[in-house]
Amino acid sequence: MKLLWAPWRIEYIIRPREEECIFCIFPKEDNDRENLIVYRGDKCFIIMNKYPYNNGHMMIVPYRHISSPLELEEEEMLECMRLINLSIELLDGVMKPHGYNIGINIGKAAGAGIEDHYHIHVVPRWLGDTNFMPIIGDTKVIVEAVRETYDKLMKFLKKSGL
Repeated sequence: MKLLWAPWRIEYIIRPREEECIFCIFPKEDNDRENLIVYRGDKCFIIMNKYPYNNGHMMIVPYRHISSPLELEEEEMLECMRLINLSIELLDGVMKPHGYNIGINIGKAAGAGIEDHYHIHVVPRWLGDTNFMPIIGDTKVIVEAVRETYDKLMKFLKKSGL
């Protein structure tokens, strides 16, 4: 039997659960690289998922603490869509994925990890990225450290003028 080590996952498993909402706390801090904030808009921001489903997994989050798209103001809805497009442009420029999953999990039953603060997932996909590992081994392989991907995205963002 071969073992696949993913020691960074233990951080997610044993970490204390935040009492306060990270989507509310992180934008107030001046530590974007540590918090993985890629872009700050007027109404919403882009943040990388620290525990990604796939390399380059980003989320679009309104600054306001709301739990449903029904609560979005028109300006927030528009900026969410603009930031989805910006996320795709960044990922296309840096990672060259073959496709994307873009989705919203509303409520715990739907799989929301942070169910009280609405957010949209942008997950880059490559042909063959769903292979035997998640199906047979119940294991997902992330091939690059999250902050290395963050640094590449930020370099491209600055260079491209997006």
